[in-house]
Amino acid sequence: MPLDLKGVRPLKIFHKFHAKPTEFRGRVYPSKAQARYAQELELRKRAGEVFFWLEEVPFRLPNGTIHRVDFEVFLTCGVVEFVEVKGYDTVLGKLKRELVESLYPITITVVRS
Repeated sequence: MPLDLKGVRPLKIFHKFHAKPTEFRGRVYPSKAQARYAQELELRKRAGEVFFWLEEVPFRLPNGTIHRVDFEVFLTCGVVEFVEVKGYDTVLGKLKRELVESLYPITITVVRS
C-alpha cells in the first residue's frame, strides 16, 4: 500500500550557528561564507592563480575522529593551501586544527566571514 505524502513537509534542519546552506555552481555549501569562498576560488582560477581545489579534505586524528578541512587549494605556483572558512570559531575547532597541524606537515589558514 503506497504512502500518501500529500501535505507532509520535509523536516527542516537548523544549523547550530544559524548558517544558511547556499548553492553555487550546482553544489550546496553548508554556509554562505563557504559558497562565497568557492566563488572567490573560481575567480582566482579564471585569473590563473589557482590550478584546482578539493573540498572537505579529511585528516584522521589519533582518537579515531576525522577533522575535515573546508578547502585544499592548489596554486599554479606549486603551493598548496589548507583553508577553513569560519563565521564563528569554537575552542574545539581550534584544538582540532592545532592537533592536525602537529600531526601533519601543514598549516591551516582560517578565513573569517
